Amino acid sequence: MMSWKRKTGSGGGGAESPTRGAAKEEKVVVPRGHVPMLLAGGDDGGDHGERVLVPVRLLSDPSVVELLDMAAQQYGYGQPGVLRVPCDAGHFRQVLDGAMHRRCGISSSA
Repeated sequence: MMSWKRKTGSGGGGAESPTRGAAKEEKVVVPRGHVPMLLAGGDDGGDHGERVLVPVRLLSDPSVVELLDMAAQQYGYGQPGVLRVPCDAGHFRQVLDGAMHRRCGISSSA
């Protein structure tokens, strides 16, 4: 799991999407092969929480799918903007560590 970094201007290789509440010229550069998510921690679904980038290859892991199903149940499939996940950062890291270990044989906490 990577922190979601904000950059201004155009960057190479990633898709750009505007950041809600940020200056118009400020863009979020999402590296190819990653999905931006907002860890809402089970709150009301606002735009506050930890922003993370998740490798696409982990989205089919059963534990990650379960979190995505929870997000769909709580916020619906038509979420505007970034994908919100009702999960605190600590639990999310544990889920991704398990998924990375199962898929790649590595851990992000090393």
